[in-house]
Amino acid sequence: MKKVLKNVSFVILVLKMCIVFGQEPTAQKRILIDVGHGGKDAGAIGINGIQEKEVVLDIANAILNLNNQLDKPLDIYLTRYKDTLISLSDRTKLAKTLKADLFVSLHCNHSDNPNARGIEVYALRKQERYSKESVFAGYKIERALCKTIGYESRGMKFANFQVLRETTEYCPAILMELGFLSNVDEAQYLMRKENVLAIALSILKKL
Repeated sequence: MKKVLKNVSFVILVLKMCIVFGQEPTAQKRILIDVGHGGKDAGAIGINGIQEKEVVLDIANAILNLNNQLDKPLDIYLTRYKDTLISLSDRTKLAKTLKADLFVSLHCNHSDNPNARGIEVYALRKQERYSKESVFAGYKIERALCKTIGYESRGMKFANFQVLRETTEYCPAILMELGFLSNVDEAQYLMRKENVLAIALSILKKL
């Protein structure tokens, strides 16, 4: 039986309250959100022409806007704020410059199999200094998205992605694949603003 993503409109206010009342008053983390692709690099192209670069930018901006509404917001930066292409090395250099406490790279998936679905979170296996912190951060966010949104879990995975490899000395780092644009249900889900907002809220709550 095909798993259906949850209608999340009714949980948005609840999630907002969880964020407002769940933040540690003295813990102001500095988070760098890496907004995948951009400019001439559209990333994955999905159902109805939906583009990965646009989806992840919408999610990142929603995280930023929601954070700015908090009484004690986190210190959040984006690697890009509009449709521009930033090199992978410049993205990771920014993590060093900002002295980030966490690097989160946002992406969407694509597969030749139209039935492929779910969320994947990656960390760097050989990240000696921040390996445990990276896996824990990724696991928390993945669990929240599966519970709140109804994503199918594809688990925590390990890969030697450049943006993970080049942040290994600076901070914990994860790369998230937020659903398959090649899957009709997940692509249509990501096209709706209220669902993008719910994903952003779920991520922000666990940063």
